[in-house]
This record gives sequence, C-alpha cells and structure tokens, in this order.
Amino acid sequence: MTVAKDRLTTKPMTLEEYLDYDDGTDKRYELIDGILVDMGAESDVNVMIGTFLIVVFSQLMPHQLIRRGSELEVSGERASARIPDLIVLTHGGLAALPRDKRSLITLNMPAPLLVVEVVSSSDTDRQSRDRDYTQKREEYEKRGILEYWVVDPIAEIVLVLALNGDSYQEQTFTGDAKIVSPVLPKLDLQVRQLLNADA
Repeated sequence: MTVAKDRLTTKPMTLEEYLDYDDGTDKRYELIDGILVDMGAESDVNVMIGTFLIVVFSQLMPHQLIRRGSELEVSGERASARIPDLIVLTHGGLAALPRDKRSLITLNMPAPLLVVEVVSSSDTDRQSRDRDYTQKREEYEKRGILEYWVVDPIAEIVLVLALNGDSYQEQTFTGDAKIVSPVLPKLDLQVRQLLNADA
C-alpha cells in the first residue's frame, strides 16, 4: 500500500474528485481521509477465495446481492472509500444502487449486510494487517455493517465480527471448524475448505 506519488503534495481529495480520478493505469486506489492510496495488485489466492465465496454465497441468496469490485464509502476525517474483496447487499441496498453509474455504495444508502476482506501478507506487511484487522473494523462498525469477515490465509483463520448494538463481537474459526455467520445461518463451510479454495 503506497500513497499515489502525484497526490503527496496536493490538497486532500473529495469523494467526487476520487470518482473522477484517472491516472491512465489499471491501478486500484482507495481514498483514505482524502488521500489516494495505491492498493497494489491482488494476489491469486485472494482472487480465488473471493470467487469461491461468490459461488458459496450464491447458493444461499440471489446473486444480485453479491458484489466484487464495488466501492464502499465510509466515514473518516475526510472523504473515504474502500474496495472490499466481497460485499453482500441488503435488498434495500440493491434497490438504492444506481445501475448506470460507478458501483459505489454511499453513506446515504443502506449499509451492506456483510463485507469480506482477505488479508494480504499478514506476516510481512504490517500496514495490510492493520488496515484489515483494525482500521476497516472501526470503519465498518461505524457504518453499521452487520457482519465483517477477516479471512487471513497466512494465519489460517477466519475472524467473524458480528454487530451487537454499536460494536462488533468477534469469533475466530480455524482448521475444520465450520464458520458460524449470524447473517447466513444456513452457511455450511469449513475454514479449511475456504482457505484451500485455490487447490
């Protein structure tokens, strides 16, 4: 994760400036408190886990509610937008999402039902680990997202954070344990199955 070099010395971006930004590359950027941050390319493991979850989730709900690549506006000191690995919308969120524009879930739309983040290099990249385990946890909690999953292939865990009142309660799942999801009560998925999605 690096701050885009051409944005280091300029004023913070608004959400509108972020949505209009194009540097002529295919880089993925998030907007964090007005600062454009290069997220780097996704690892193949992350892509496979995200794709596997789409297949699993589509057996439990209409596929239209499942999003990969959509952006999510979150609260911060300044404008902030994240690109989660996977988002599950509510029916109200689906109805509010404009079909003819960029896939952005704004603060005035219903919060997603569930967000999944797959941690990259949690053993060597402290920024990536802190971003998914701490920063996004606080942002998604504040946004009122009912459930947040942190899938960590290096640590071999799935952390499920379920909103209880204003704060998340967490459960950690490993090995052959079935992942318990309050918002997906019919889910039948072991941690090992998910982490071996690329096998």
